[in-house]
Amino acid sequence: MNSRDQVRVGDTTVQYDIRRSRRRRKTIQLSVDRDGVHVAAPARTSDRKVRSIVRERADWINRQQAALRSAPEQRFGDGETIAYLGSHVPMVFGRGHSKGVTVRFDGNRFRASIPTDLQEPQKEEKVRLAFIDWYRDRAAEHLPAVVDRWWPHLGRDGTPKILIRNQRRRWGSCAADGTLRFNWRVMLLEPALIDYIVVHELAHLTHMNHSPAFWNLVCRTIPDARDRRKRLREASRILPW
Repeated sequence: MNSRDQVRVGDTTVQYDIRRSRRRRKTIQLSVDRDGVHVAAPARTSDRKVRSIVRERADWINRQQAALRSAPEQRFGDGETIAYLGSHVPMVFGRGHSKGVTVRFDGNRFRASIPTDLQEPQKEEKVRLAFIDWYRDRAAEHLPAVVDRWWPHLGRDGTPKILIRNQRRRWGSCAADGTLRFNWRVMLLEPALIDYIVVHELAHLTHMNHSPAFWNLVCRTIPDARDRRKRLREASRILPW
C-alpha cells in the first residue's frame, strides 16, 4: 500500500512516499534518490510514527539530498563517460545509415552509431534509450549466470525465474512465487556489488523478510556483506541516472 505525506521540520517541509508491506516486520527504512524521499514501513505502522522517524532523520535526509545535488547528471555525448561494471567507459559517437541508434561495447569504449538525419534535441534522448536497451540486454545475459553461481551456496535446487525491470528505487526484488526481478542498472555497478544484490534476493527465497535469520544467511554466504551493503548505498546516491 503506497501513500504520500509530508512533515514540517524547522523552516523546511519534507515530502515523502510511504510504502507499507506485510513482509516488513519491524524496521522502518528511509531512502533518498533523485525522485525524492521514500519510506518503507511495516503494514500497521501509523502515519504519526512515520512522521516522527522522518523528523528524527531530517539532518540525514538533508545530507543525502545535498550529495545528490552535487552528483553529476549522466550526459550522452561524444567523449562523455558512462558506468559499466564499476568502470567509467568513454562513449564514441559516429554517424550511420541505420534507422535507429545502435550501441556496442568493444572492450574499451562504447561506440554509438547515430542516424545522419537525427539532430538535437531528439538525439540525446534517442541515445539514452538505446543505452538503456543495451544495458537491459546485458543484464538479461549476465544475471542468470550470477544467480547460477551463487544458488548452490544457499543450499537450493532448481533455477528461479529471472526478470529484468526498470525499477527506480530497487536494485532487485523477490516475489512470493519465487520470481526474481532485477533492475537493469545493476550493470552500472562493480561485480562485487552485483553479487551482493543477487545473494540478497536469493536469500529471500528462504526468508521472505529481513529477520536476523535472513541476515545470517546473507553474511554466511558473503562474509563482507555488510561492507558491500554500505558501498551499495553509497553508489546508489551518486549514480547519475
